[in-house]
Amino acid sequence: MSVKIPNLLFIFGTRPEAIKLAPLIKEFAGRKGFVTKICVTAQHREMLDQVLEFFELAPEYDLNIMKRGQSLFDVTVDGLRALEKVFDEANPDLVFVQGDTTTSFIGALAAYYKKIPVAHIEAGLRSGNKYSPFPEEMNRVLASHLSDYHFTPTRRSVGNLEKENIRNHLYKVGNTVIDALFLGLDLIRNKGEEAYQNHFPMIRDDRKIVLVTGHRRESFGGPFEDICNAIRIVAEEYPEVDFIYPVHLNPNVQEPVMRLLKGLKNVHLIAPLDYPYFIWLMSKSYIVLTDSGGLQEEAPSLGKPVLVMRQLTERQEGVDAGTAKLVGSDRDKIITELKTLLDDKSAYESMAKAVNPYGDGTTSKQIADIVESIFRKK
Repeated sequence: MSVKIPNLLFIFGTRPEAIKLAPLIKEFAGRKGFVTKICVTAQHREMLDQVLEFFELAPEYDLNIMKRGQSLFDVTVDGLRALEKVFDEANPDLVFVQGDTTTSFIGALAAYYKKIPVAHIEAGLRSGNKYSPFPEEMNRVLASHLSDYHFTPTRRSVGNLEKENIRNHLYKVGNTVIDALFLGLDLIRNKGEEAYQNHFPMIRDDRKIVLVTGHRRESFGGPFEDICNAIRIVAEEYPEVDFIYPVHLNPNVQEPVMRLLKGLKNVHLIAPLDYPYFIWLMSKSYIVLTDSGGLQEEAPSLGKPVLVMRQLTERQEGVDAGTAKLVGSDRDKIITELKTLLDDKSAYESMAKAVNPYGDGTTSKQIADIVESIFRKK
């Protein structure tokens, strides 16, 4: 009597999802006893393709739903309809979704409609405000309630799920983004760093780098101007420090950044970076100033203090552990905290050496071990 080999289907559509699932997909692909397939919705096309190429991932299914001016309605309806056909053909035994994108939500919903178990990677993050971040907060809540297995990064994430009466199959394993970071930097080192060094001619060993990213909708308008003014003031006061800012293409970001920061000799406004170039730059930075979620998890693994330009974060563990500080879009607070880290070595070291609560790079192995044990029991 032959035993059916479990068929795993990974569904994702954006660059962050691809990054965080890449090490897990590779972990399963390197093990016997599983059939591993990838379905991309291509909710974000070009940014997704960069990551697929870097990690050498080849999707079996590419829905290619991205279109100019797409709305959340478009992504939801087009993706859900296309996934029905994928599920009929792939016939998965377990579906993996990651995080809080619209693709994550519709992937979990499609699997639920087909009565197929769902494993949610990076489960349990909550801000407590359904409109911040939007639509991510409700995507992750809905995905949780549709999922069967919940792989959480921290104990706080477990507690968040338990408060929502989700109590079965909760596993605290850390975050796969740390695995991806270490894997990515290893790939870069193995292939050689010359291309990366040439890409950033402004980097010098004798100058500190503040890496800046900012793009969240909540900051558009006045708050974004306050952020830019804070950077300008500190950059003018510290000409020996370089600020490198890969500027998001959204006009709501481009306009204030170019108006308030362009022309400063030590502020380098560059185009958005592919993932490998970005993590290489992060590894060379001294401080990270960001409103990104993932960077709050990644940068501490490299010993980089993070100043978070958000009013609240669903990654409070980093703040509690001392690897990150919330500064919001408050101009004076950003200035004060940046200057403290640049001037006070002990303050810097206390953040740089704090233990990262999001894992040690073994999350993918932990998840694969748990999934193996689940199928052995069936």
